[in-house]
Amino acid sequence: MDIKYRSIGIIHSPFTNLDQMPIQPTGEASAAGYVEVFPEYHDGLKDLEGFSHLILIYHLHQAGKMQLEVIPFLDSEPRGIFSTRAPLRPNPIGLSILELTHITRNELHFSNLDILDGTPLLDIKPYIPEFDSPSNVRIGWLENAKGDLRSTRSDHRFL
Repeated sequence: MDIKYRSIGIIHSPFTNLDQMPIQPTGEASAAGYVEVFPEYHDGLKDLEGFSHLILIYHLHQAGKMQLEVIPFLDSEPRGIFSTRAPLRPNPIGLSILELTHITRNELHFSNLDILDGTPLLDIKPYIPEFDSPSNVRIGWLENAKGDLRSTRSDHRFL
């Protein structure tokens, strides 16, 4: 089945290349940035100002060739792509939960972007802890990497 999506906006950040980018929004290297929502979608932003965090879903437009096994940033062993957040996916879709600082017309401003400048935005959803933060969570192979996330940055491995 062929599936097509249309970009609803563009993500603007200080990160112009993949090297040294944060690997998650909670990383030390995350930075302020904003999302420009295209005018035809502006009405859909109504009522977002009441949410502290939003989920952005976007197209990883600079992702390299798809791989089913990768060596993720927080490990040295090959892992199945679906047990990682690596960008080399069959469908290069990214997801970030970001803190919304303010909205100006069709711009959503965030304090903790981890996304490459110029990334096409596919969707916006409100982050709702009761929906999005389950209890009794296991994190698989990442149990060994706890504490390393904040200082880990991107490198050339997923180009």
